[in-house]
Amino acid sequence: MAARPTSAPALADPRFIDSHCHLDRYPRPTEILRDANTSGVVVVAVTELPSAYQRLALRLGSRPTVRLALGMHPLRARLATALELTLFTRLLDRTDYVGEVGLDGSRDGRSTLREQRKLFEHLLGQPRIRTKILTVHSRGAEAETIERLADAHVTAILHWYTGALGHIDAALDAGFYFSVNMTMLRSRSGLRVLAAVPPDRVVTETDGPYTKIAGRASQPSDIPQTVLALSRTWNEEPDQARARIFATMAALAQRARRGGPHEFRSL
Repeated sequence: MAARPTSAPALADPRFIDSHCHLDRYPRPTEILRDANTSGVVVVAVTELPSAYQRLALRLGSRPTVRLALGMHPLRARLATALELTLFTRLLDRTDYVGEVGLDGSRDGRSTLREQRKLFEHLLGQPRIRTKILTVHSRGAEAETIERLADAHVTAILHWYTGALGHIDAALDAGFYFSVNMTMLRSRSGLRVLAAVPPDRVVTETDGPYTKIAGRASQPSDIPQTVLALSRTWNEEPDQARARIFATMAALAQRARRGGPHEFRSL
C-alpha cells in the first residue's frame, strides 16, 4: 500500500495540465510538485516500468497535484520480465492513466521492435485498458502505433508527435489527442503538427526533464509559458487557450472513466 504523507497541500486552484512528465527522473520530485501546486498545474507522472510506478507511489503517497501513470516504455521492452508484466496487471486498477507506452521504430528502438510489438499487444489486450487514458510514444512507428491503438478502441494522447502529417488524420478519426511541449512550439516541424491538429484535440505536456527551457530542465510549473505560446499561435487570449486545454483533459477523463475517481473538472 502506498504511504500517505502526513500533510499534503491542497491544490486550491487547478488551472493547467502537464499530461506527460517523468517526475521520477528529477532529483527532488517533491519540490517539483510543490512548484506545480503553486502554479496551479496538475501533473500526470508517467513511468517506464511497473516497478518504477510502484516505487514512485511509495515515495509520493496520495497528493492532489499528481496522477500516477502506469508505464511500460517501448525502449524498456527487454526489461519487461514476467514480474513486470504481472505487476502491470495487478496495478492497473490503481490508476486511470497508462503511460508511457507505445512503439519506437527509430534508430534507438529498431533492434527491439519485435519485442516492443509483443509487449504493446499484451498491454492493449488488457480488458481494463479501455477505461484508462493512455499517453503514447510513437517515434519512428507512427502509422503502426495509431493503427494498433485504433484497433484496441482506447482513449489515447499521442505524446510529442514527430511523424508525417499524413498520419494525423487517421489519429483524429480514431478520436485521439496530441500533447504539445515548448520544444515543439520552437521548431518548424512541431508547428506544422500543431497546425494540422484542431485546438480542441490539444493538451499540454513538458516531457520534463527531457526538454529544456532557458537552458535548464523543464518542469510542470513551466506549463503556463506553454499555454501562453499556444495562445499566440492560435491568435487568442491566454485564458481562452488555458480553459479549453483544461476542459479537453476533463472531457478525456470523462470519456475514459465516465466520472472516475481522478476526473479533472474544468474551471
